[in-house]
Amino acid sequence: MPAKPKVAFFEFTSCEGCQLTVVDSLQDHPELLDAIEIVNFREAISERGQDYAIAFIEGSCTRPSDEARIKQIREQAAIVVALGACAHLGGVNAIRNRSDLQDVRQYVYGDKAEWFETYPARPIHAVVPVDAVIPGCPIDRDEFIMAVTHLLQGREPQIPDEPVCIECKLKGNVCMYLRGKVCLGPITLGGCGAICPTYGDGCEGCRGLISHPNVPSLLNVLAEHGMSREQVEAKMTLFLNYQTTELEAEGVVDVSHS
Repeated sequence: MPAKPKVAFFEFTSCEGCQLTVVDSLQDHPELLDAIEIVNFREAISERGQDYAIAFIEGSCTRPSDEARIKQIREQAAIVVALGACAHLGGVNAIRNRSDLQDVRQYVYGDKAEWFETYPARPIHAVVPVDAVIPGCPIDRDEFIMAVTHLLQGREPQIPDEPVCIECKLKGNVCMYLRGKVCLGPITLGGCGAICPTYGDGCEGCRGLISHPNVPSLLNVLAEHGMSREQVEAKMTLFLNYQTTELEAEGVVDVSHS
């Protein structure tokens, strides 16, 4: 009988909610536990094996010392998967990148600020190459099962490059803008089943940007719906700060002066 692929889960700066979603997913799909061998998963097992072929990483890189550990994981694993918004986008941790880092440390730690190492938050792909991504905050359970199944079949997990708006229309949802609310659905990667708009909340962008998003147009729409410059910046940088900062560096858009 061929050996089962050895799988490990690792966490960096995050709430570890995506790993809890993994635990939930595996409870509903115990057959996957017969197909893989989990050797490292702090949320579920006490053992700590270092022999693994597939590594799922949750959380963003926020400290210089994180880099060495992330690079060590990359060297060991044949496949590295960024698990959730923090690993994929830098997550909410990247909000602080728009402020002076020393001011942030002082605000959080007070007179103990120098005790803690930190630097601007970054997604995992900014440190090492990543083979696949499972987006979201938290990840979608079905998407995780799909990704593991594809990996076991020797395929790269593929996330459809379609905006949340498509899923809203398929569900028959009334557009949030027609309901007097704002939404980042036109520029945000779908795959979540448009869960937030379906339950009455505008999309916050936790799955990241689609390819070639028309961000300038959306910024105009947000302004037309009465959002101040500060409100637009807050909306666009809750989950998308790292990506919008890259767009700003390219001269595509200036979120802070929209």
